[in-house]
Amino acid sequence: MQRRPHSDEYADFYRPYIMEAPDGPIMATLDAQRNDLARVTADVSPDRERYRYAPGKWSVREMVGHLIDSERMFAMRAMAFARGDKAHYPGFDENEYVAASGADERALAELVEEWDAARHATVLLFKGLPDDAWDRRGHASGCEFSVRSIAWITTGHTQHHLGVLRERYL
Repeated sequence: MQRRPHSDEYADFYRPYIMEAPDGPIMATLDAQRNDLARVTADVSPDRERYRYAPGKWSVREMVGHLIDSERMFAMRAMAFARGDKAHYPGFDENEYVAASGADERALAELVEEWDAARHATVLLFKGLPDDAWDRRGHASGCEFSVRSIAWITTGHTQHHLGVLRERYL
């Protein structure tokens, strides 16, 4: 379960996230990111929570709202695939989700708390999987994914957005 997934375990679109995930035990990284997001967002002053680094870009609050939505979507897919679900899961339009989320009207601390709860649930889900579940596969967004790849995508996606927060918002 700890090895980085092979290219046949995920859609090419997700390769950057797989590659952005740090080397090492994936479960430790998933759990450590809980502190990482709390630390990064602690540096955001209240007057910067709605800051956008360019027109049409998400605010800090919206980015964390996107992380919440993505966390839940990835975890749902991982659970379904681990349980042998044969349904094909649709993709989701991240911009439509953000627009409908109302995240910009919520306090950043509240959003971070919600993401942390979702991540904690994701970690518990992955920790509870039997070893053979990591190789199981399912379909989402018209592509095949292994459960293992979902763990790495979840990690790399968060790593990507932590970098964006550090580089463009703080």
